[in-house]
Amino acid sequence: MARILLGVTGGIAAYKALDLVRLAMAAGHSVRVIQTEDSQRFVGGASFAALTGAPVLVDQWERDPARGVFPGQPAPEHDPISHLELVRNADCFVIAPATANTIAKLAHGLADNLLTNAALAASCPIVLAPAMNHQMWESEATQSNLALLRKRSITIVDPESGSLASLNEWGNGRLAAVSTILQAIEQIVPAADRPWDGRRVLITAGGTREPIDAVRFVGNRSSGRMGFALAQAALARGAEVTVIAANVDLPRDPLVKYVDVETAAQLEAAAREHFVNCHLLLMAAAVADFTARSPEAGKLKKQGREQLEVTLTATTDVLAALAQERRPGQLLVGFAAEHGAQSVALGAKKLASKGVDAVVVNDVSDPEIGFSSESNAVTIVTADGHQEVEKADKLTIADTILSAVDALSSHETAPSRDRS
Repeated sequence: MARILLGVTGGIAAYKALDLVRLAMAAGHSVRVIQTEDSQRFVGGASFAALTGAPVLVDQWERDPARGVFPGQPAPEHDPISHLELVRNADCFVIAPATANTIAKLAHGLADNLLTNAALAASCPIVLAPAMNHQMWESEATQSNLALLRKRSITIVDPESGSLASLNEWGNGRLAAVSTILQAIEQIVPAADRPWDGRRVLITAGGTREPIDAVRFVGNRSSGRMGFALAQAALARGAEVTVIAANVDLPRDPLVKYVDVETAAQLEAAAREHFVNCHLLLMAAAVADFTARSPEAGKLKKQGREQLEVTLTATTDVLAALAQERRPGQLLVGFAAEHGAQSVALGAKKLASKGVDAVVVNDVSDPEIGFSSESNAVTIVTADGHQEVEKADKLTIADTILSAVDALSSHETAPSRDRS
């Protein structure tokens, strides 16, 4: 286990630092957080404090109630200078996101706030994960500053290309995936043993599209966000993760294996192929119940038609079918998007009818936790009863679901830690 000091600066990607904290702690690391004042415009210190179990510092003159130590460390009897003691105890100082302004300060040795004072005093390795507008990233000044920092053996986790904060802007400058940042950290400091090392997790995400003709389809509004959050949470626990992604347009994690599919039949084929070797299946995708019996090869024309009749035929219940083929030790978790007051009761019926270990139910009648929402609230239904999980971001929900999976596991069903 490493002690990671995380510095959060004032960029819009500051909210992603919460996910980095979650992943680092799920991987067994201890985390303390310091913020710049501007970063608090995007995310408050209370959120970081709740996750880390340690006070968050902002001002270089404020007293650290924890006396500069990380959770689990004994506190000194005296009151040390906070920024000096924090970096003295840290195995690694990570700044994510690192704005162009903070990068410029670090390159030229400026120390006008707690974060830059800590960086100047740090003898531990420093990792920077920049995030900014692509024009700021590509500017000669920023690239010159980064070159100076690299010469000082500071690790830079380059940003990715993607959509940026400004409306309709796209370019290089998006904060790297938090798992990529954690991987960079763990190349410097020892990775902790993780509870799911050796466990292979198969996740389905998104929603299938069943073609009517060459351009039209019957589909649903599932975004894949829940499935992708489950992948992040499982990855943080040390699992090997494969995601079968049905029409998902979300950023990909380089440490996850993705299999892209479109239709229910394609998802079924991919699930059968990968299910054989997995220890855990999380069936979060919304798989169509019906598909067109005879889709048109070309485009159907509207001219001359008053109506269009499409005959639909039932698709395979993939989860129930896989449950019939499970081997000892495999766990299967289904997901059910229900609507209204009977949601949990309907989930309990599916638990029995499909022969799975748990069903995660979310009530999509609430627009705040419906399709494409950043948040969710679910009920985890098992044979022993049900657990209500209050509204939270989807990575938090995912981590709670995986904790429930751990509760379902037994010594007899737990996988070995080899990768055979």
